[in-house]
Amino acid sequence: MSEPFEPRVDPDVDLRVPADRAELAAHPAAVLAAVAAGGALGALARAGLQHAFPSAPAAFPWATFGVNLSGCLLIGALMALLARHGSGRPLLRPFLGVGVLGGYTTFSTYAVDAHQALVAGAPGTALAYLGATVAGALAAVWLGDALTGRLLGGRATLAGRRVAGGPADGGDR
Repeated sequence: MSEPFEPRVDPDVDLRVPADRAELAAHPAAVLAAVAAGGALGALARAGLQHAFPSAPAAFPWATFGVNLSGCLLIGALMALLARHGSGRPLLRPFLGVGVLGGYTTFSTYAVDAHQALVAGAPGTALAYLGATVAGALAAVWLGDALTGRLLGGRATLAGRRVAGGPADGGDR
């Protein structure tokens, strides 16, 4: 009996596929270097934006909010692109997805900003920020995926939907 179709979260690495396992095992230094270089670039971009748009402890942290939402929009778009055109580019996802966008977005600053608002006596701001970030981030990932899928020819790409070359299309994975 065949296994039920499971949508892959990461379109270019499926550790159940021997070729993907071998690819990661064969180039661990290259993957690590790609993640590190991308992470440095993403963190610098975030720090620059947070420096350019600082906020007082009791104020809504718009810079961090904007960084996290724009990063989620971009990760949705990136995963849609990789689902369609990612094969043959083994370092693209580690560099852009894990590195650049992982360094750009920030859960730790999100938590610190919320804590600072609470300590500054602005619990409403903290709660609004916490809720808006979670809801906005989820919506941004979905929107990035949906818009990119539409731009790539009207096909949906992630979240259990058809992926060109994937199992639903008779692909090899």
